[in-house]
Amino acid sequence: QVHLVESGGGLVQAGGSLRLSCAASGRTFSTAAMGWFRQAPGKEREFVAAISVSAGNTYYADSVKGRFAISSDNAKNTAYLQMNSLKPEDTAVYYCAVKPYGSGSVYNVRNYAYWGQGTQVTVSS
Repeated sequence: QVHLVESGGGLVQAGGSLRLSCAASGRTFSTAAMGWFRQAPGKEREFVAAISVSAGNTYYADSVKGRFAISSDNAKNTAYLQMNSLKPEDTAVYYCAVKPYGSGSVYNVRNYAYWGQGTQVTVSS
């Protein structure tokens, strides 16, 4: 089991910034990648960004490229999502997730085995 705890969400004006953190504990040795997803009311959960634990490769949804940056501190088993130039359409609950080795693409929500409880991000216009 891997336990994930997100923090850093909140209310911000359009154009502002927030930094989300995701602390992992438990059987983290099986982690191939850590990802961030988001879910707005009435919409499906969507991929935002991911980072491979070993190589540090990063992946982004087109909607956040150039504005968001994912990073990780492997010594602390923590992933971060720096969100800049926030827009009202970025408003959602943001979830951190862990993808085990051998489970496929980082872009697919179904390939993640462990999830955090989510943190609300609200961007006002």
